[in-house]
Amino acid sequence: MAKKKQRPFALFLCLLLCGFIILGPVYFMEYRPENRQEDPMEKEIKWRGVITLWDYPHLDVSNGSRYGWIVSKIKAFEKANPGVYIELKPMDSKTGPLELETAIQTGSLPDIAPVATDFAMIDRGVLEPIDAYLTKVEEAEYKTQALNAVRYDGKTWGFPAMMTTYTMLLNLDIFQEKGIDPPKDGNWTYEEFVETAKALTFDRDGNGKMDVYGFNSYIDLNNYNNWGILLSDGAQIFDDSLIYRFNDDRAKSGLKKLVDLKQVHGVTVPNFGENIEREAWESFYKEKKVAVYPVGTWAINVMNSLRNQGLGFQIGVANYPIGEKGVPISLSNNVSAYGIFKQEDPKKLEMCVKFLKYVTDDEFQKDLARLGVFPVKKSGEDIYQLDPLMATVEKSLAYCENLPTHPNWMTIDGILQSQIRLAILGNKTVEDALRDAQLKIETYNRITLEH
Repeated sequence: MAKKKQRPFALFLCLLLCGFIILGPVYFMEYRPENRQEDPMEKEIKWRGVITLWDYPHLDVSNGSRYGWIVSKIKAFEKANPGVYIELKPMDSKTGPLELETAIQTGSLPDIAPVATDFAMIDRGVLEPIDAYLTKVEEAEYKTQALNAVRYDGKTWGFPAMMTTYTMLLNLDIFQEKGIDPPKDGNWTYEEFVETAKALTFDRDGNGKMDVYGFNSYIDLNNYNNWGILLSDGAQIFDDSLIYRFNDDRAKSGLKKLVDLKQVHGVTVPNFGENIEREAWESFYKEKKVAVYPVGTWAINVMNSLRNQGLGFQIGVANYPIGEKGVPISLSNNVSAYGIFKQEDPKKLEMCVKFLKYVTDDEFQKDLARLGVFPVKKSGEDIYQLDPLMATVEKSLAYCENLPTHPNWMTIDGILQSQIRLAILGNKTVEDALRDAQLKIETYNRITLEH
């Protein structure tokens, strides 16, 4: 009886096996899995050790720290990757480039630093290209402007993390005091800007001396707060072939506009051109005697925080004055991107990549409002939808020009800033300052090529 009961079941198994043999190949031909690009970082990386990270400060308005944002990411990454330690060395925004230069000379480079848009650094062959670790899907997540900033000589040299730019901050209390409206939609011509600055330069207490000024700024290496005016008539520093061009009529016109604010229109704080950054910044936020101040977008968060403490004032933003170029231009190293220095151990290189993918993840892009900067990925485009000031500035990113890709830019920048200062102080004419800058730059480039 038992054998008879087993026969129907055995017959069923035989039929099922025959059906699979006949129809199985058809099924797999019809529904075979699609080929997909493998993400090289999906596999487990068997590496343990210390990765050194050098980084610049980013003020976090949620807690007032300068490195809190990156430290929180480091701790989370270390927890998720036992045995991996990220050693953070803070860098000063002023001396950081010199620290990195010294590190190159002495062979004591970190593993990671925010240098992936520094074309002089890339040109020296000390960074790892990361194209092999960037999938097509990941590339598509980035804004074009951000990705272009880390591409040079046909390769990708790092992971964009955040974007920033310069803007003109307005003390709206001073505007209201004089009954003057800020520029509509943040846009004004140079002539409108000058007339406004004149009206906002006045003797408040009637003692015969000016107490409030329409404009203030400062001149310093690696700071481009004045270049929105210098480039407003369409001047170029270099052309596409890296031939120096900042001595034509457009450059002279742009520099004259900046010089005239002090020498002709008298709308600047008297020590403009001699003052350092701290003095200029304090004249705006602390002494409250400046109506218009060009500065990085980080300052918006600072001013909002001060106002919440009862120490600040109502602020607004405006684009740089529009000149002959027809758009409100600005100049900045506007994309901050981490690069990886040359690695001997391929597994350590992969762990460095894994860390940078982690800190630039979509989730953290939406967290960048804490730093007063802008996302480099499309997924973070709405983080300022409830902040009209930052939303206005974000629109101007389209008109922000990146720094020249010249390998000697750091030295060239120093020469330019020095000659611009001399013109503002009235120690040189605009023509002499630009001519002397060109001679010094061309001489330096020639000597560099000869060696």
